[in-house]
Amino acid sequence: MKILHIGKFYPPYFGGIEKVNYDIVEGLNAKDIQTDVLCSNHVKGDTFSEIPYKIYRAHTLKVIASTPLSYRLITTLKKIQDNYDIIHIHLPNPMANLAVFLTRPKAKIILHWHSDIIKQKKLLKLYSPLQTWLLKKADKIVTTTPTYLEGSDTLKKYKNKIVCIPIGIDSKELFIDQNTLNSLKNRYKGYKIIFSLGRLVYYKGFEYLIEAARSLPNDVIILIAGIGELKEKLQEHISKYNLQDKVKLLGKIPFENLGAYYGLCDIFCLPSTERSEAFGVVQIEAMAFGKPIISTSIQGSGVDWVNLNNISGIIVPPKDTNRLAEAIMELLTDEKKYQQLSIGAKKRYEEAFTKDKMVNSFKNLYLEILES
Repeated sequence: MKILHIGKFYPPYFGGIEKVNYDIVEGLNAKDIQTDVLCSNHVKGDTFSEIPYKIYRAHTLKVIASTPLSYRLITTLKKIQDNYDIIHIHLPNPMANLAVFLTRPKAKIILHWHSDIIKQKKLLKLYSPLQTWLLKKADKIVTTTPTYLEGSDTLKKYKNKIVCIPIGIDSKELFIDQNTLNSLKNRYKGYKIIFSLGRLVYYKGFEYLIEAARSLPNDVIILIAGIGELKEKLQEHISKYNLQDKVKLLGKIPFENLGAYYGLCDIFCLPSTERSEAFGVVQIEAMAFGKPIISTSIQGSGVDWVNLNNISGIIVPPKDTNRLAEAIMELLTDEKKYQQLSIGAKKRYEEAFTKDKMVNSFKNLYLEILES
C-alpha cells in the first residue's frame, strides 16, 4: 500500500492544515505504510527530499487568494502518480484539484475536507465546476466533524461518500518548559488567566473577547497569541476601551513555549464567529492540558461538537460579549463546575482527539478502500 498526500505546503511551513497533514504522514510511516508528499514549495524552486519518506516540493509562481499557483505541481504529479495506490488531497486547494483534473491518476482518491471555501465567493463560482468534478471522482470524502456536513451545501450531495475522522494531536509534543512557566507565573502573579490563540483574522472574533474584558474584574487578564492582518485594529480596540492592563496581544509564541501558556491559563477561549473556523485544533490542545474551553455555536461549523457544552466547556453565541464575560465569570467563581469541566476536557481529548486514533482511522480507511 503506497499513499501520496497532496497539500498546499508542508513543514517546515506550518499552518493548521499542514500540521494535520504532517501528523498523518509521520504517523503512517511510523506504522510502515509508505506515505509520501507532494506540495507547493514555500520557497523558490523545486526541491526533493527523502527523510525517509519522499517530499516533492513544486516551484510556486505566486500565491493568489490563498492558492499557490504551480505548474510544476501538475508535471510532478503526472510523473509520479502511477507509483501510488491512493492519493489523499487536503482541501481547499484549487491547484491540487486542477492537477488531478489534468493528469487523471488511476489511484483511488480521498478528499480531506478541512473547510468549505467561505470568503472567496466570487472565485468559488469560477472554481465550482472543477470542484464538483473532483467530488464526483472521489472514492471517499473525509470531514473532521460529523456536524460540518450538515452546514455544507457543497457536501450534502455526497453523503454516501462521507466519513468523519476527527483531527488528533500528540499531547507529548506540547511539553511544558518549566523555566518558561515559572517566568510566566511570576509575570502574571495574582491574575486569573484567559488564554486564546490563533491568527488575527476576521473569523476569529478576538474583538468580542477584547470587549468582554470590560465586564471582567481587574484580577482577570486575557492573553491573545498569534499574528495576522488585524493586529493593529485589535490593538486600537484595546486602546479605545483603555484595556491595556487587561488584554495583551502576545504575537507569535515559539512552539517550544506554547505548552507553558496552556499550563499557565485557567480557561482557554475560542471566540470565533464564522464557518471558516471548521474545527478549532487549539481547543483540543487546551483539552489535553485539562483546561475548560469557552467557544461559540457557529451554525454549520464543528467547533461546538469538539467542545461539548457542560462536558468539556461552555458554548456561547458568537459575537455575544456579555455571554462571553458571563461564561468566564461562571467558571472562575464556580469551583465545582470548573473542576467538572476540567476533568471532562481531559477525558474528551483522550477519548476522541489523540493523534494515534486519527492515524489508525486513516489506516483502516485506506485498507477498506483498497479491499473494496
